[in-house]
Order: sequence, then structure tokens, then C-alpha cells
Amino acid sequence: MSVIVIEFITLDGIVSDPDGSAGTPTGGWAFRHGPETVAGDKFRLGSTLEDGVLLLGRTTWQLFSQLWPGRDDPFSARMNAVPKLIASRTLTDTSAWANSQVITDDLIDVVKREPRDVIITGSLSVVHALMAADLIDEYRLLAFPTILGTGDRLFPAGPPAYLECVSSDQAGAAVLTQYKRAQQ
Repeated sequence: MSVIVIEFITLDGIVSDPDGSAGTPTGGWAFRHGPETVAGDKFRLGSTLEDGVLLLGRTTWQLFSQLWPGRDDPFSARMNAVPKLIASRTLTDTSAWANSQVITDDLIDVVKREPRDVIITGSLSVVHALMAADLIDEYRLLAFPTILGTGDRLFPAGPPAYLECVSSDQAGAAVLTQYKRAQQ
């Protein structure tokens, strides 16, 4: 089992409001580069999406539950079919998106017990909680040629993390980089 974080990110490390749905002044920065940069399986999840589980925070789940169920291309079909775990203390109705369930136990314990690969997209509070528990095995970051100077950062101040770059490829205007824990 691996815990994989996938994020749209700016060159200065900002991950907040890439699509503009949060209505921030700098929101929508990822979509300014055209749909080809963000469409399809840009994070190269492949069979991981078929065999794993998505872990989402409430806000990301609510956004995705409005977007994905209405789409019918092959990647959307995989997104709709994958089991989804939602970290939320307030969400009760998950009927808007198939295969979704709210986590009722402790987030860290759930992730530690999960036998499948766990894929986290968006959901910064979930990512930060798993970072603090040292549970992240891999980051797949789609870096956009944008510097915002303000917003929520993927990597908060804290202890250092040592990673190994295992791939880097251009994806439209962005660059997809894949980092794994460095071998000790």
C-alpha cells in the first residue's frame, strides 16, 4: 500500500483554488493554460485508480461530486467507479457520487489499515495531517508556470523531507513530476 498525493501546484508551491471554484482573487490559475493541460489522466494513475481508493476532504468531495458523475469519458468512468473515502465531521449524504463513504474512525488509523493504494487529490488539510504522521509515500505534482505569491502551500514549515525525483515530463504548459521517499 502506498499513499500518493496528487496536486496542481504553482512554481511557488501554492495549491489553493486551481480551478477558481473557491472564488479567490488568484483562483483558476491551472485552467488558464487550456483544457489539454488538465484533462484526462494527467497524473498517470492508470491501474492505481482501478485498484486503489480515493481519499478526499469534504470540500474537494463536494466539488468533485458535482463534476464527475455527469461525465462519461473513460477517465471519468474510472473516477466514478473508484471507491471514495471522505474525511468529514459534517457530511452525511454521499448519494451524489457513487462509491462514496464518510470515514467514521480516526483518519490516520484508517489510512494505516487501508490495504489498497490511497490517492489524495486536493484536500490540503488531509494531506497535511498525513504529512504530519509521516504517511506520504509519493507526490505527483503538476507544476504550472505561475507564481502567485499568496495562497495555501502544499509544504508547510516543518521538518525536512527527503524525496527522490523518479520522473519529470512536460504536460501541455505544465510539468508533471513524480517524487517518492528517498531511500535511506
